[in-house]
Amino acid sequence: MESSSPMVPFPLLPTPIETNYRACTIPYRFPSDNPRKATPTELEWIDLFLNSVPSFRKRAESDGTVPDAPVKAEKFAQRYTAILEELKRNPESHGGPPDCTLLCRIREQVLRELGFMDIFKKVKDEENAKAITFFEDVVCLNDAIEDGGKRVENLIRGILAGNIFDLGSAQLAEVFARDGMSFLASCQNLVSRPWVIDDLENFKLKWSKKSWKKAVIFVDNSGADIILGILPFARELLRSGTQVILAANDLPSINDVTYAELVEIIAKLKDENGMLMGVDTSGLLIANSGNDLPVIDLTSVSQELAYMASDADLVILEGMGRAIETNLYAQLKCDSIKIGMVKHPEVAQFLGGRLYDCVFKYTEVSNY
Repeated sequence: MESSSPMVPFPLLPTPIETNYRACTIPYRFPSDNPRKATPTELEWIDLFLNSVPSFRKRAESDGTVPDAPVKAEKFAQRYTAILEELKRNPESHGGPPDCTLLCRIREQVLRELGFMDIFKKVKDEENAKAITFFEDVVCLNDAIEDGGKRVENLIRGILAGNIFDLGSAQLAEVFARDGMSFLASCQNLVSRPWVIDDLENFKLKWSKKSWKKAVIFVDNSGADIILGILPFARELLRSGTQVILAANDLPSINDVTYAELVEIIAKLKDENGMLMGVDTSGLLIANSGNDLPVIDLTSVSQELAYMASDADLVILEGMGRAIETNLYAQLKCDSIKIGMVKHPEVAQFLGGRLYDCVFKYTEVSNY
């Protein structure tokens, strides 16, 4: 259900927020650029969103909850394409200048106006059901690794492998439609280290010497991402005595897991004693972030999440949208991890890495 309370800034952003935070990693334009002319970077990103229109139209066409779905799906494609083309001609139109947050927001608005509330629901449900059957095996594989550093590296690799289940990427949507995706194969086939941003060795060192009292994890996709990537890592944090808050979207967007879906997933994975594969879950909380996009602006989260997270000492942002495209350089008052796979060539080029490269950025804040 959509939150009716006013949104508030995430409490772990340094103040004054206006000068310390912007939910944008890539410089789409500079003050010297002509405001009436789209920049090369803006044009590149508009084209990226144009390229995803066919896969979104296809999903919308098969949405059985919407009457006349094929006709409305075509309307979506036409309307959204027209808006994107207009932004190319006039970057100040439609609330511009454009960045990935605005382009995502407009896409969701057009879909919702036509009655499409969750065009990825069917594939999310299928992938969640499939991933749940593998959860025990993945956890057992991790638990069998006795060395703490090697185990945490394996868990981090699992998050990155799970993060490939992203149907917002046109290339991955095509691969998924054709071949599906194997979590264990993805784990083994991650690009070689060092990754484009690779603080893993430093984090492994801290993991062996440091403990956190409360971690907030902004989660990303359904399926293997949340169930085989994030949850085994969250379980490991719980084992070490850390309280864990999983912050999930309020409303559906692409194949991101929602708060309501995550509550259901956790209920299915717990045993009759409320344990998660032998680990007590009394310290595991699920929060509605108030967000409705695959990216996140931390100046606008739910009051519920802000209250729960105010004393956290570790914040983890996961996924290309939340961790890389909007918050890679975000400073926080406490330790933070930005983790995700690079699934757009434009992002790979900006970072100076490879397509499907990995980002693991760990920032430690002393005296918090």
